[in-house]
Amino acid sequence: MANQSRRVAIKNLVAGTAALGTANMLTSFNTPEEIKSTALKGNINHSVCRWCYGSIPLEDLCVAVKKIGFSAIDLVGPKDWPTLQKHGIFSSMCNGAELNLVDGWNDKKFHPQLIKNYSEMIPLVAKAGYKQLICFSGSRRGIDDETGWNNCAEGLKQIMSLAEKNKVVIVMELLNSKVNHKDYQCDKTAWGVELCKRVGSENFKLLYDIYHMQIDEGDVIRTIKDNHQYISHYHTGGVPGRNEIDETQELYYPAIMKAIVDLGFKGYVAQEFIPTPKANEEKLVSLEKGIRICDV
Repeated sequence: MANQSRRVAIKNLVAGTAALGTANMLTSFNTPEEIKSTALKGNINHSVCRWCYGSIPLEDLCVAVKKIGFSAIDLVGPKDWPTLQKHGIFSSMCNGAELNLVDGWNDKKFHPQLIKNYSEMIPLVAKAGYKQLICFSGSRRGIDDETGWNNCAEGLKQIMSLAEKNKVVIVMELLNSKVNHKDYQCDKTAWGVELCKRVGSENFKLLYDIYHMQIDEGDVIRTIKDNHQYISHYHTGGVPGRNEIDETQELYYPAIMKAIVDLGFKGYVAQEFIPTPKANEEKLVSLEKGIRICDV
């Protein structure tokens, strides 16, 4: 009787799973035709990082993302804003004020140029109707945590009143220092959160790059839940290798996205994986698949 009950339970479980599979559930195993048959749900504000699709003309990328069903592109500077505006595409994370990834706010010798760059860029971002501008801590180069926090806070505070006046959020990206960006200082969520507290402005937040933080600290969902008030933007990417966010990698993005939605997040989640296919049309299929995986 016990074995029979167990067989019945398993049979019911399989039947239930099959039923769920027909209820518009999308996974990384769906075909492109199945993916396209379902409209985006509207719970996530989707975006895509421009650099991952550099082989595709920006005009074509704008057309493609609107066809998929979203209307934002990340990491686009002022010279390309007119193209975005022509197609009704939002610049969800602006760039162009930073020096580079290694020379950042943690070193005072870069402050004069950074303050000049951001002071000029912030009003341009606001005038264009955009809301966020990226920044970076820079490499350690022997700078300890306390000095890094103090230097970053001292420099950033000099542009915060301008950012607040223009309603622009300055966003520091969390990058891994283990694989991709050796010696980068803002390489842990806790480091970035402490800097947010020291800057003390709602116009300074973090870009939580899921790919980078999985590499350097893991525990992604709990970390997001514990620190979501300091995060204004997310990037995706498959681990290992910044590959497509499908069954070939170790993160399960639907669960991560559900956690973000459940927290009431209203900002943008930008796809930042490197599409495997070489042909541009195939890259766009990969982009759509990534969007659908994250559309919970």
